Amino acid sequence: MDILAAVEEPVTIAPGATALIPSGFSLEIPRGFEAQIRPRSGLALKSSIGILNSPGTIDSDYRGEVKVIMTNFGGAHFIVNRGDRIAQMIIARYARVNWEETDALDHTARGAGGFGHTGV
Repeated sequence: MDILAAVEEPVTIAPGATALIPSGFSLEIPRGFEAQIRPRSGLALKSSIGILNSPGTIDSDYRGEVKVIMTNFGGAHFIVNRGDRIAQMIIARYARVNWEETDALDHTARGAGGFGHTGV
């Protein structure tokens, strides 16, 4: 779902600055689920606007207003107006795991290779 800005007055985000933008709503998320806040691709492409801590997680026990951490990575001021689409939200199921300490891990073809190790 799209998240809309619920600012009272326009908010200007200067180049390199970050602002916390209210959404005007709260959630009650069932246990075993989380809300993920993600950036809008159009804002990223056209205005260099991103969301720090992305995707942002809203836990099932949080009851406060949803707010979006918007950062201006561009070179021009960006104005957020009431009703602007500022982010997207999805609800996702997650699994709790029990960690087990071990001295060895199973071997795989990839092993410890990472950061582009498997592709060109």
